[in-house]
Amino acid sequence: MPIRARARILAAAAVAAGCLASVGLAAPAQASTAAPLNYVAMGDSYSAGSGVLPIDLSAPLECARSSVNYPHDLAARTGAQLTDVTCGGAQTKDFAGSQYPGVAPQLDALDSGTDLVTMTIGGNDNNTFIDAILACGSAGVLSLGFGHPCQSIYGSSFDQQIDSTTYPAVRAALAAVRAKAPNARVAIVGYPWIVPATAVPGCFAKMPIASGDVPYLRELEAHLNAAVQRAASETGATYVDMATASNGHDACQPIGSRWIEPVLWGTNYVPVHPNALGESHMADQVISTLGLG
Repeated sequence: MPIRARARILAAAAVAAGCLASVGLAAPAQASTAAPLNYVAMGDSYSAGSGVLPIDLSAPLECARSSVNYPHDLAARTGAQLTDVTCGGAQTKDFAGSQYPGVAPQLDALDSGTDLVTMTIGGNDNNTFIDAILACGSAGVLSLGFGHPCQSIYGSSFDQQIDSTTYPAVRAALAAVRAKAPNARVAIVGYPWIVPATAVPGCFAKMPIASGDVPYLRELEAHLNAAVQRAASETGATYVDMATASNGHDACQPIGSRWIEPVLWGTNYVPVHPNALGESHMADQVISTLGLG
């Protein structure tokens, strides 16, 4: 073979080898994937999924945390690395303090490496939810479901507590989260509807609230969610709205449609809390709002 021809062949072979080497070097970069999100779930029983089986055996029993709550669902669907410190009954004060003996403050789970934080919080401050449900339930039983005895007795007192105490407490809690996790996306989830906009036939047997007090409780929850949304906007957090999604899925609806279990004849061992379907849809809303894959 002539020297020139052989040189051309060798040169072509060298170019081809170089191209293959380049492809080989590029392949690992194309195959690599981003590191999973460092995700911390905080908050109260609506985040903990309290009442939904199976229980998360790695959690303190007092927290009644479910292994299928919305944080677990979200992590499974996005590949996030989850640290779940949600705890039933949590108030905003339990972010910085120990809720139960041996249970660390929820803020301890955060640091500068945290990528994502979610929570529901505020509903237990002032015992807003529990006091309102118990007060209106008791009044409803005494009135046999007629009128609006709870509104007549308590008027705007629950709303005043939200404005004077709950709102600033939620705002301060979100600011503390931001300080501990400055690089994280922080999302606070609104509470799904517990009752419908107006009384529906047959609901009194499951939710013993007088017909006139049903819209009263609905407006109270709307006020609480509005306070949470305001606190989020003022602290750079994302508010995840559950109002539209959960409409028609309140505790008065039948099994399979409702996302919240009623006081009586429910399927959860903790009443007036999201069931597994509700927790799954809360995960849907967080993923959709934050644009998580």
